Amino acid sequence: MTIKIKTIGIIAKNSCETVNNTVRHLVDFLSKKNCALVHEKNIENFIKNSKGVTRGALAKQSDLVVVVGGDGTFLSAVRSLADHNTPVLGINLGRLGFLVDISPDNMLHCLDQIIEGHYIEESRFLLHAQIERNGAIISQSDAFNDVVVHIRDVARMIEFETFINGQFVNLQRSDGLVVSTPTGSTAYALSSGGPLLHSNLDAMVIVSICPHTLTNRPLVINADSKVEIVIGDGKQSTSQVTFDGQTAFDIKPGDKIIIQKKENTIRILHPTNYDYYHILREKLHWSEQL
Repeated sequence: MTIKIKTIGIIAKNSCETVNNTVRHLVDFLSKKNCALVHEKNIENFIKNSKGVTRGALAKQSDLVVVVGGDGTFLSAVRSLADHNTPVLGINLGRLGFLVDISPDNMLHCLDQIIEGHYIEESRFLLHAQIERNGAIISQSDAFNDVVVHIRDVARMIEFETFINGQFVNLQRSDGLVVSTPTGSTAYALSSGGPLLHSNLDAMVIVSICPHTLTNRPLVINADSKVEIVIGDGKQSTSQVTFDGQTAFDIKPGDKIIIQKKENTIRILHPTNYDYYHILREKLHWSEQL
């Protein structure tokens, strides 16, 4: 079903003149299209006679949220939008841009087409993780890319057990563990030797970080699986759980991290010429002659 786009929310990292100029062009264009605008406080100086709102209010009021920035800005936005069923669109001002696939040069044309109802919509899932200590939940958060367990400061290994759906998988010593969505398979999981998962797969991948073994391999499992990581009781350095590389929580020996697919998904809009494999070729430099 085509979305009637009348109110557009804008999320941008107000960090440099390039971002600021892009937001100005975006605001001018949308105003001429008679679209109502909702935005965060950090860009309210670009929009006359308006005040910024919280991200939750922005999601509730918007028919579409446009994120201006790089993958990091997009990750932050997605985690706050997933509970509101608001579609999101990414304008790439970052370096790699696996998630934000529209360039500033094509921004206005693509937006015009999308507002007119010409777009591709896909649904992607997030991960939800809980941290338990002595049987009580002490922290929880979502991740669009990955949940990573790792040593906090010192370059030492961490020992932990992994269970899937209550079944013991292994006991390992390594620098950590990445539990990733298909979206995150192009990020830390890829750097750690994991496979690429197509974005529409209902699966997650578990990838060890520098495991102290010659036989450990990445493991692709059903996305409905329940992954449990139990930190060893032995004497070891303080560890952390990191969500999308942006938020972190300290964990102690004996703590349990429970990771499952989040019930709510995120709706992402793309131009009609969106091509997943083209993005892989471009970002990973496939088919280039040496």
